[in-house]
Amino acid sequence: MEEKDSAVLSETVSEPEVNSNNVESNTVEEVKPFSGENTTQIEEENKVEEPAIETVSEEKPTEVSAPVAEPTVSSSPAPAPVTESQSAGLNYVDKLIDRKILNMQTGENVFGVGRVTNVKDFIIEVVGISGAAFYEKINIANKAIGYITKLETNHAIVAVVSQTEKICVGDVVYQTNEEFMGEFSNESLGKVIDMFGYDKLANKKFSNTTMIPIEELPTPIMDRTDVKRPLETGIAGIDLIYPIGKGQRQLIIGDKKTGKTQILLDTICNQKDRNVICMYVAIGKTKKEVKEIYYELLKRDAAQYTIIVTAFYDDLPPVIYLTPYFAMSVANQFMKQGFDVLVTIDDLSRHALAYREISLISGKSPGRDAYPSDIFYAHSRLLERGCQYKSGASITILPVIETRGADITDYISTNVISITDGQIVLSSKNFQKGIKPAINYGLSVSRLGGAVQDPSMKAMGAVVRYKLLSYLETREVYELANVDEMSKELQEKLFEGKKILDALNQYKFSPMTKEQIIEKFSFIGEKNGQ
Repeated sequence: MEEKDSAVLSETVSEPEVNSNNVESNTVEEVKPFSGENTTQIEEENKVEEPAIETVSEEKPTEVSAPVAEPTVSSSPAPAPVTESQSAGLNYVDKLIDRKILNMQTGENVFGVGRVTNVKDFIIEVVGISGAAFYEKINIANKAIGYITKLETNHAIVAVVSQTEKICVGDVVYQTNEEFMGEFSNESLGKVIDMFGYDKLANKKFSNTTMIPIEELPTPIMDRTDVKRPLETGIAGIDLIYPIGKGQRQLIIGDKKTGKTQILLDTICNQKDRNVICMYVAIGKTKKEVKEIYYELLKRDAAQYTIIVTAFYDDLPPVIYLTPYFAMSVANQFMKQGFDVLVTIDDLSRHALAYREISLISGKSPGRDAYPSDIFYAHSRLLERGCQYKSGASITILPVIETRGADITDYISTNVISITDGQIVLSSKNFQKGIKPAINYGLSVSRLGGAVQDPSMKAMGAVVRYKLLSYLETREVYELANVDEMSKELQEKLFEGKKILDALNQYKFSPMTKEQIIEKFSFIGEKNGQ
């Protein structure tokens, strides 16, 4: 009797232990029901099955969520292929990360730190950055960005190009160990841009910009070839008498309101369907003026192959000074891709004024007319980038100089005249008389001349130039004389000269082809029996 009670007691004790150990396994897997086996054996089985239970519990959420996600995946479109611009951006990020890691490994991620000791408008004096280099990009207390424009023994001069807060003496200055560069996007054709990669009309930054060095070495002499191809402006007085070649640098000079900008716009509009990329560089102009120029090009379908690079009059002088160099760097990139590029710079007089302001505040010694001694070098290294490249591409530059009182012998004018390959002089007197374009045919020069003209244009141009200059000289002598008292030959000479001068008049935005120009002046050949 006692043995039976003990057996019953042992069964009642062992049953709760087995049930407690198998509760989890029964609920999760729904395995075989409890069979009353030895509790030790059941514990060992539970120990073996525990990992399987954990994996089942981890996979459950995945099994439940998979059917829900399937319709979304199947209904969504296939991912778009990676474009060239996106792959270029990814490559740039990869290269940037690799470079940063390499700098950390070699210890080159150490940046110099200095402090501002003096502030003069957009020029600041910095001490403590002894390892800085010329043209290095500088971060001024996260308030402004600038570049080093002058290095002294104990300090450096930094020119500020963009500023968000007021700079104070004592602000921390950080070196970046990077050259100051501009930003350019391939989507800039047909847009108004600046050197920071912004679309000025939309007032937003381009998404896919690349860094463009502002200062570049010019094309070596051995990589240049002769300038032989004509750049047709559509203006009879230029194409016939003072032709411009692709790769040439031709100066447009004259007083204010004489039609200098109009010659540039006519030339740009005439490049339609000629595989030429045009760049209009607006220096120190108002936003209204730039908008008017943009809409004039837009109305004539010329904006699609034109980039307007601008530095407004209210921009900081360092920005106005660097903008044409940035534009020439962009033009150089297009030239290396095989394009003919036309760069019009309007105008270099304001560019010189901006550089003079920077130099005077920086402490450079003033020279003639208070300009710095290196003003000639500032313009020569800009304009010498124009060339005919050995690959067949070219950069043609048409800079503009604004004079005062028709004085083309002032400091900046003579500098640029000596750098360029010729000049087209505009006269305010001719403009007031209604002669448009108001070209002063006596002072204008093209040092290439017939070398860039077709044989027919060259032959016609030589005759027109000779007769026109002879007429202008004779007219000055006999301007007040009585025509009836003149000889018949003299009267015919004056009549023919006036007819040539009238034929050279041309309305704006009315370009002429080579054939139209030859036909218009065919009366000269008929008289000479040609």
